[in-house]
Amino acid sequence: MLVPLNHINFSNIGGDVFGGLTAAIVSLPLALAFGIASGAGAEAGIYGALIIGLCASLFGGTATLISEPTGPMTVIMSAVIVNMMAANPENGMAMAFTVVMIAGLFQIVFGILKLGKYITLMPYSVISGFMSGIGLILIIIQIAPFLGQSPPAGGVSGTLSALPSLLSNINYVEVILGLVTLAILVFTPKRITKHLPPQLIALVCVGLASVLLLSDSNIQRIGTIDIGLPSLILPTFTSEQVTIMLLDGMVLGMLGCIDSMLTSVIADNLTRTEHKSDKELIGQGIGNMASGLFGGLPGAGATMGTVVNIQAGAKTALSGVARVGILLVAIFGAAPLLEVIPLALLAGITVMVGFNILDWSFIKRSHLVSWQSTVIMYAVMLLTVFVDLIVAVGVGVFIANILIIEKLSKSQESKIKAVSDMDDNVPLTDREQAILNQGAGNILLVYLSGPLIFGVSKALSRIHEKIQRHNIIVIDLTDVSLIDDTISLAIENTIKEAIENNKQVFLVVKTDKTRAKLERMEIVQLLGNENVLSKRTAALEKAEQSLAIMNSRK
Repeated sequence: MLVPLNHINFSNIGGDVFGGLTAAIVSLPLALAFGIASGAGAEAGIYGALIIGLCASLFGGTATLISEPTGPMTVIMSAVIVNMMAANPENGMAMAFTVVMIAGLFQIVFGILKLGKYITLMPYSVISGFMSGIGLILIIIQIAPFLGQSPPAGGVSGTLSALPSLLSNINYVEVILGLVTLAILVFTPKRITKHLPPQLIALVCVGLASVLLLSDSNIQRIGTIDIGLPSLILPTFTSEQVTIMLLDGMVLGMLGCIDSMLTSVIADNLTRTEHKSDKELIGQGIGNMASGLFGGLPGAGATMGTVVNIQAGAKTALSGVARVGILLVAIFGAAPLLEVIPLALLAGITVMVGFNILDWSFIKRSHLVSWQSTVIMYAVMLLTVFVDLIVAVGVGVFIANILIIEKLSKSQESKIKAVSDMDDNVPLTDREQAILNQGAGNILLVYLSGPLIFGVSKALSRIHEKIQRHNIIVIDLTDVSLIDDTISLAIENTIKEAIENNKQVFLVVKTDKTRAKLERMEIVQLLGNENVLSKRTAALEKAEQSLAIMNSRK
């Protein structure tokens, strides 16, 4: 049974508070940047950082996880807002936040159904592809604010189409601010970034420079931030959009699950602990439902915030609660200062986030891995950027699984053998080998081993010709560790064909689980209990007796 609250105690209060402080310093510029990038406004990013961070810390299953709006979630939220506003300008924003609530609901359901351990069971090439695709989307949609202009409609395609116009109307002052921001993020020495996040350095230095030195320039800034108690946003649906909203909510929820589970694994590796995946999904779901209800961005476990939290000494979920408290004081105390931050500065921070999301480790080695994995990775990446995330992941997982099944099937085909005499590759005892030799080719042992999935059924069908040349068939499943429905049906067809051709068939089933499955499929009943044995030697001895009876009748 899942415990209501996360692991919170005061045994490490100093380390937890310092970890929360460090994570809060990292969170502030990212919350502002993601809020602006999403199209929902800086307030949405701030509310998301506060609400999701608090709920996930209280109800999650990873002690040191920091949850907040992330790059991947922001990309999807941005597309949701664009689509909802286009379909319903009056209620589009409320519908977009309803999608966030739906995403949270899906995550809670995933957690209740204990699906957490399955969330990340997808090929790495697919994960790499869609993460790199999301990184590219973040970079592309920030081109306009980086160049000092308002983002064009249409997301990635709209930005790329408007690129000539954007380049011809560059605001060079804002480009310089963006480039300086990137330079600070890239070139700040590690001895400094260990103690002070480069995002905060950029926020303070570039922000102050823009106010003190460029106050007369025509620079796009955040503007008024309506920081106060958030308004309640009730779930809003339309009959025309409900299906799309449910689908978007599922995509957003699944992406949040993957993002959080991967970050939880990183936290486990750093702390030598083990998170509770299903409980974490419920905590993330509660956080996203609450965030959507109060107009906040969706979020997930954030790698950067989690790592700095742990490195600063955090050990319990108190660190996440402390981070929210510190962030709350800082935001309400500095709201007037945040309003003058240039959008080009936030664009520079977001571009760096997108650059870091790109899976450079795979991209650099793509020529060294199999061509199939490389093709899948780049196909998923391009589909993510230019089509849709769910299409990209669906196509990638489908193709990757087909290739994996083909490889498994080929490796398992060698585990299906038809033996009528000496074969050193089949583990027979002297007694069993003697029976086969004395059978003089009349007894055929069909030996299967290992896990048998549907891809192997074709190999099983190839032995039908051999069955025709023998009078007695022994199908041996002693060393089979797994058998699926397709293989069960293939075995049934083999047995039926042999019986129709007046062959005597014996079946060897060692485990109760396999026998129960074959009984449910009515294969045991087809042969009769007397012809289904638990040991290969006993089956071969019965085959020997049947052969003797056949010979005596001739």
